[in-house]
Amino acid sequence: MILSYETKIRVRYKDTDQMGIMHHSNYIVMYEMARTEWLRDMGLTYAEIERRGIMSPIIEVQSRYLYPAFYDEVLTVKVYMNEMPMARFNILSEVYNESGKLINTGRVTLGFMHADTRRPCRAPEWFVEALEAYIEKSKAENKDE
Repeated sequence: MILSYETKIRVRYKDTDQMGIMHHSNYIVMYEMARTEWLRDMGLTYAEIERRGIMSPIIEVQSRYLYPAFYDEVLTVKVYMNEMPMARFNILSEVYNESGKLINTGRVTLGFMHADTRRPCRAPEWFVEALEAYIEKSKAENKDE
């Protein structure tokens, strides 16, 4: 693993079914929320990426449901990246309940494309450089602990 990030997300009432269990589709939303916060922590936002002329469409999503999440639980969503992006990149996700039990795993594959032509492209150099700087910062912070 070259990179990881985690965030907390509370299961809202609107995200649950009649039994108080979080609907399966909301895990994919949580993957996106964690991925967005990770980018923000890295100093990028989707708005900034798009201003630079790049879009990152989702190519594939996988989700494995192990145990349910319930209304008002605070879940920990961890996102991981195991390899530097090329023309596409994978973000792995793990969702834990309040007691620390792994309840869901997922993978989102995103691509890169030019916003103007909608043609695929490689990861922009500035994106890779931002990732590398973030990885180095994370390594330094972990050494201090």
